[in-house]
Amino acid sequence: MTSSASARPADPDISIVIPIYNEQAILHAAVVDLRERLKPLGWRYEIILAENGSKDRTIQIGHELADKYAGESDGQVKIISLGEPNYGKALKQGILLARGNLVLCDEIDLCDTEFHKRAIDMLQTGGADMVIGSKLAVGAADERPMIRHAASVAYSTLLKVLLGFRGTDTHGLKAFRRLALLDVVRACLVDKDVFASEFVIRADRAGIVIKEIPVQIIEKRPPSINLFKRVPNVMKNVAKLTWSIRFRG
Repeated sequence: MTSSASARPADPDISIVIPIYNEQAILHAAVVDLRERLKPLGWRYEIILAENGSKDRTIQIGHELADKYAGESDGQVKIISLGEPNYGKALKQGILLARGNLVLCDEIDLCDTEFHKRAIDMLQTGGADMVIGSKLAVGAADERPMIRHAASVAYSTLLKVLLGFRGTDTHGLKAFRRLALLDVVRACLVDKDVFASEFVIRADRAGIVIKEIPVQIIEKRPPSINLFKRVPNVMKNVAKLTWSIRFRG
C-alpha cells in the first residue's frame, strides 16, 4: 500500500473517505469541486482517496491532487492504493487511516455537500452516532436507471430477511463518530461490496444510534463495474456475512 502526503498540520476535525476505481474521467474535477463547495463551511478537514485496483490514470491523478493541496492548512488530499479491486477493503482502510473525530464516507460521483452539512450537524447536535444517506427512505429521490433502483430494493430486502436489518439502505453516503465506530469497523469480516452492509448492521446490533437522511441520487456516469457481474460475488459475501453474524456473533 502506498501513500502520498506532506508534513502534516494539526489533525482535522472531519475526514472524508472516498473509494475510487478507474475514475480518471471525473476524479480531478470532482475533488476540486468538492473542495470549493466545502470552503464556505469553514471546516478543518482532509480528503482520503482510497484507490483500489485501477487500470487507468486514477492513481497518477490522485497523487497530483495530493501534491497540489499538500501545503493547504485545510482540505489536504491523501491517496492510498491497495493494488486490487476491492471497494470494501479500500473503504475500511480509509476509515482506519482517518484522523478526524467525524468521518464522512462519500462516492466520487456524488460528493453531496448537502448531505455532509446535514449529517455533521446531526452528529454534533442531534444525538446520532451514525447517519446514513438513504436512497430508499421516504422522501428520497433515486434517479438512477430503474434496474439499479430495483437491485437496491431487492438487496435491502434480502438484508432484512437474513439479518434483521432495520433501516432502508446500507450503501453510499455515511457519516459517523470515529471513536464510537472504530471497534465495529475492526470487527467486520467481509469486504468488497458487502463491507458497507456489515458495517451498518454490526453498528445497529451494537446499539449505535443510527439515523437516516433521504437523499437524491443522480447517476453522473455508468457504474465502473457491471451490475450483473457483481451479483455472484455479492451473494457469496452476503452468505458469509449471514454466517459470521448469525453464528459467530
